[in-house]
Amino acid sequence: MNEPQGDSRRISVMKGITWRCLATLTTYLIAWLWTGETETAGKIAAVEFFLKFLIYYMHERFWQWLPRQGAEWKAKFSKVEA
Repeated sequence: MNEPQGDSRRISVMKGITWRCLATLTTYLIAWLWTGETETAGKIAAVEFFLKFLIYYMHERFWQWLPRQGAEWKAKFSKVEA
């Protein structure tokens, strides 16, 4: 199915992966500096990567869905008023 505007799902996934890599590296460094333990920092970063990737993807898709949904609602309600 072609998406009429905005980012494709593939682009949303790629943006999510690249952003999560950068953000997870930052989290790892903060956790390592805070705890002084590489193993603990790695565990925190691993959990953070997957959880926040999922949240980011859902956020991106919501913002792609919203304008289309708004247009559908507007068309639907304009027919009711007519």
